[in-house]
Amino acid sequence: MPRTGRRPGNQDTREAILSSARKAFSEKGFDGASIRSIATGAGVDPALVHHYFGTKDQLFTATLELPVDVVKVMTGLAADGLDGFGERLVRTILGVWDSPAGSAAAALVRSAVAHEWTARLMREFLLTQILRRVLGSFDIDPAEAPTRANLVASQMIGLLLMRYIIKLEPLAHMDPEDVARMVGPTIQRYLTEPLK
Repeated sequence: MPRTGRRPGNQDTREAILSSARKAFSEKGFDGASIRSIATGAGVDPALVHHYFGTKDQLFTATLELPVDVVKVMTGLAADGLDGFGERLVRTILGVWDSPAGSAAAALVRSAVAHEWTARLMREFLLTQILRRVLGSFDIDPAEAPTRANLVASQMIGLLLMRYIIKLEPLAHMDPEDVARMVGPTIQRYLTEPLK
């Protein structure tokens, strides 16, 4: 029987929960992983998982060690409506990557490119925590939402890879406002224009 209740040392307990959660989310996806199975894997009571991390969504975000609260940022962007969302998205994401948090974000992307497990976690995070929430707040045909979300994600990941990882010039040093003005309409088109 796995131990339940508190484990000795708060940091050890947190790390055991995070390790179990990463494994569960990577193997079963966000929807398939349960707090109970994560707690069992960490050898703790499910209530302790909630104590340290709150909701399943918050635990999932913690497993990625994101430098900013991406869910909060994206929810705020979506709250301003679909009109102009493309430029707001590009401007905001570039702002994060140009801040001190950018180096941690770049490390996460590099890890996702090099390691399948990180890629699976990142894919689950993008689908369940970001794209599903953002597109769900807009009046977008649910049958088209996955395709539209994938197009937006591919455009943004490509932009981030070229600007911050590969550092392709002149994009690498272009003014963020200019990038938002040029790339934003493409994002907007993926969200609003007919797909066929």
